[in-house]
Amino acid sequence: MPDQLIEHMNHLLKKLLRLALLSTAAAKAQTNLIQFQSIREQTALLELYTSEGCSSCPPAESWLSGLQDSLQLWKAFAPVAFHVDYWDSLGWKDAWSNAGYSERQRAYASWWRSDSVYTPGFILNGQEWRNWFAEKNLSVIRRERVGILTVTSADTNHWQASFLPEQPAKTGYIIHAALLAGGIVSDVKTGENQGHKLRHDFVAVNVVHIGTTTSNGVVSGKFISDTTRFATGKTLALTVWVTQAGQLKSLQATGGWLIPPALK
Repeated sequence: MPDQLIEHMNHLLKKLLRLALLSTAAAKAQTNLIQFQSIREQTALLELYTSEGCSSCPPAESWLSGLQDSLQLWKAFAPVAFHVDYWDSLGWKDAWSNAGYSERQRAYASWWRSDSVYTPGFILNGQEWRNWFAEKNLSVIRRERVGILTVTSADTNHWQASFLPEQPAKTGYIIHAALLAGGIVSDVKTGENQGHKLRHDFVAVNVVHIGTTTSNGVVSGKFISDTTRFATGKTLALTVWVTQAGQLKSLQATGGWLIPPALK
């Protein structure tokens, strides 16, 4: 067989092998693709501001943990538990606290023209919500059409987010993403909860805020959430929400489990 023909066949075989490898990689990425998507009606952002140093917080956290079994989870509402740091100097430092979360709560208080912040504090779609203990099914949520929010990833670290609003805003948009750890148990040694083992779910362990671009009415942005670094506890989830630029109130939210709770 002429050398040129052998060389051509080898080249062809190598090309076919590369195409096969690329097809396998693409199929694997497609198989592993994760997608969380809202419907057009609003999914509420449910925020809890809490601390391990607050003796009145465990009942609120227990209530939030109970929502893991709710059929409305990730559909009617998407939760985030922000551990504030302003209790840390009073006998016990909360390992999950973050000064940025305290500032977020203070920004809400300023928006409401309030002089103080407190824990436990629930915020539902940007509004202070005090009657959480009486609500088992979150029937207070009012759903209106706001647009579709979609987030996708092939590796749980690199994410693409897009938002198709019902009514485009003139100010632009910001996309926010919170990686949530759960099934966490803390043995509190000092402070108001001394001697108690506290369970936490939906704990914000990493929060990112992303600028967006708009093309043909679709708002989009990319973000990285290092799930390996922040895989603490027994469960892992992601809550994503979109706001108008310069605003705190969520327009639309979505999310889901990356590591779901064990079956009971």
